[in-house]
Amino acid sequence: MIDILQSKSGITKFQILIEVAAHQPNVRQKEIAEKVGVTPQAVSEYIKELTSEGYIYSDGRVRYRITKNGVEWVLENAADMKRYAKFVMSDIISHVSTWTAIADENLDKGEDVYLHMRNGLLYVDTKEEADARGVTVSDAGKGEDVGVTNLTGMIDLETASITVCKIPRSERQGSRNVDLERLKKLTESKDYIAVIGVESLVALKKIGSQPDVMYGAKESVVEAAFHGLSSLVLAIDEQVPTIMSKLEMENLEYELVDLSIH
Repeated sequence: MIDILQSKSGITKFQILIEVAAHQPNVRQKEIAEKVGVTPQAVSEYIKELTSEGYIYSDGRVRYRITKNGVEWVLENAADMKRYAKFVMSDIISHVSTWTAIADENLDKGEDVYLHMRNGLLYVDTKEEADARGVTVSDAGKGEDVGVTNLTGMIDLETASITVCKIPRSERQGSRNVDLERLKKLTESKDYIAVIGVESLVALKKIGSQPDVMYGAKESVVEAAFHGLSSLVLAIDEQVPTIMSKLEMENLEYELVDLSIH
């Protein structure tokens, strides 16, 4: 076990240093406390410790900066955690977990297979070579679900692109004020379509299309992106900032398109 995971204080110091580095020099202890999940008083005490240890210095009442030693300590521990996470994923989780995939051919139990992601679904076969490999836990016919364990390598995922379309509310003529020709072209370029708001649903129906999801659209689009699916999100005016915030929080890139005609 790496050192900072041995105690709650070690993890908290690491988190506080990250927050200081991200927001220096004007660091608000209250904001750090909210991010880290401790009291402002506890943050104050930790900052005193980090300052005495030479990881932080202050040039004013609430002006803190991370020192060179502090940066090195963060990088060292981050590298340790990365190695530990890799160990957990490759040497532990991959051997005890079972992933479910779709058989691309008839398979026997204990057969070595390759793993591929297509249209957001995991497939396995013995012929199409890939970096990701595993072993089947049961017999399966072509097209059936099959468990795969002893996973090694990385599953090759296509980089998902996300387009967020702003749809006007009914007060601004709703679907009647949507550039339907442009919307149709956008739908043809995406694998997955989500809508937020009745106006968005009606606009989509006007071009003869149906959404893949309407309820829980924000979460669904994020999940689709993690499976390599490119998405089109139609969202009414006031919901656009919410979906953008969700995507940014998940570090997903997107483009914003206003489909209003006027």
